[in-house]
Amino acid sequence: MHRNVLHQYLMEYLEPGRFNDYCPNGLQVEGRQQIKKIVTGVTACQALLEAAIKVEADAVLVHHGYFWKGESAPVTGIKKRRLQLLLNNDLNLFAYHLPLDAHPEVGNNVQLGEVLGFPIKRWLDDKQMIAFAELDQQTTLGALASQVSQQLQRQAQIIGDPSRTVSTVAWCTGAAQGYIDSAIANEVDVFISGEISEPTVHMAKESGTAYIAAGHHATERYGVQALGRHLADRFDLMHQFIDIDNPV
Repeated sequence: MHRNVLHQYLMEYLEPGRFNDYCPNGLQVEGRQQIKKIVTGVTACQALLEAAIKVEADAVLVHHGYFWKGESAPVTGIKKRRLQLLLNNDLNLFAYHLPLDAHPEVGNNVQLGEVLGFPIKRWLDDKQMIAFAELDQQTTLGALASQVSQQLQRQAQIIGDPSRTVSTVAWCTGAAQGYIDSAIANEVDVFISGEISEPTVHMAKESGTAYIAAGHHATERYGVQALGRHLADRFDLMHQFIDIDNPV
């Protein structure tokens, strides 16, 4: 399909205009016009670009792209090498950040809930960034963290008493530890995100809302895969997800 047709569909499907984001969403680097194969990944690092070129992809679709607010503007060093790879190989780069987190079908938060077995009961915000669920049965914080670790294949970090009984959970993928405020305000037992900051520890200990840091990369692997499958089914495109491991 034509690059511009795919771009238009993605912009309509993901609705980036709803968000005040930290980077441009959409086609970030223009490549060849015709697209037959898409590689998806979490971050447009050099390793992902090299892998996409090796499997002869026409486009790379990621959650973490380029041109973030506040980043250095000169095209030198790492930025130069990444852009050179894309341009020399006529490879398109599409990136969607917050719109991919919040999408009601293929979003990171919806997809993480499915992976962890948490049916979303409601949202704690109007942008669908903070999901809420009631567990099928009470469990302990330690058992819940073990479940998260097993499903995501990454050891989760717990802030709270592992023996404590929990029955409600809220989550937002990636670096959304600051959203623990909403979980606390709604008296949720556990909040899950990817990363953890120094203040998060004190917030969890002093509020009664436990915190599980499950990994930024680990929690954001699923939305882009779901989006790739959606595009492949709708437009008869070839799709391949390539996971470049990141322990954070």
